[in-house]
Amino acid sequence: MSHGHAHTHGAPPPAPQHLPGIKTIIAVGSGKGGVGKTTVAVNLAIALTKMGHKTGLLDADIYGPNVPLMMGQNAQPRMVGENRIEALESYGVKMISVGLLNPGDKPLVWRGPMLHQMIRQFLQQVEWGELDYLVVDLPPGTGDVVISLVQTVPLTGAIVVTTPSDVSLQDGRKAIEMFKQVKVDVLGIVENMSHFTCPNCQHQIDIFSKGGGERTARQFGLPLLGEIELDPNIRKGGDTGHPVALAGENSVGAKAFYDLAAKVKEKAAEAAAKPEIGIEVR
Repeated sequence: MSHGHAHTHGAPPPAPQHLPGIKTIIAVGSGKGGVGKTTVAVNLAIALTKMGHKTGLLDADIYGPNVPLMMGQNAQPRMVGENRIEALESYGVKMISVGLLNPGDKPLVWRGPMLHQMIRQFLQQVEWGELDYLVVDLPPGTGDVVISLVQTVPLTGAIVVTTPSDVSLQDGRKAIEMFKQVKVDVLGIVENMSHFTCPNCQHQIDIFSKGGGERTARQFGLPLLGEIELDPNIRKGGDTGHPVALAGENSVGAKAFYDLAAKVKEKAAEAAAKPEIGIEVR
């Protein structure tokens, strides 16, 4: 162990606990906010459900838990049995959000250890039942919370959401590096708000810059899992609690999410087949 990273403050964090009944856990992360990470997580979960998989969605974004709004859900989760939390259901997706456990829109300002405890408890107390996929919407960035989550949940892999803008790509790279550091397989990159198709003339307009996600993916030897266009219907779906993926894969705006879901399934299966390396987070 190199001295620089030695744990001088007591024991290393406990290893991730497998969540019983859950086959595959996919984290959706981003280097910065505002890139549509939650939109990707929500539509991915719905697409997987529509493809016939039992899917759960965990909103772990403590700073801006937007999943309840996007999933049209504001019920308070019920406690079942000895302090277990029942997952809610929306559009066939089992879901739980830190926003539902802490109503009101004040962002939570918590410190590392408290947060770690809260997240660990939260994850281990939810009654998910049997799931093929659990999609976890991480907080943006590469801070403590993300690392805490990664240490608590045995992830199959992570996907990194970015837009084609240079700033976002730079932050996306930081997120990729962070996952690598904590030994989480990055399944690939999703470029959101990729291009805009003019509704009148069908001409494609690149609002940011062309092919940024592809370049970043190539640079890291990662697949580009999807290019989601900048489509007002996608935003509107999220804002009204009817995500665009509900309309099925042949509807405008939704197809890209179904393509993404198929790619994620394939990459997750590959990652799961790899021999497990001992997770050692320093």
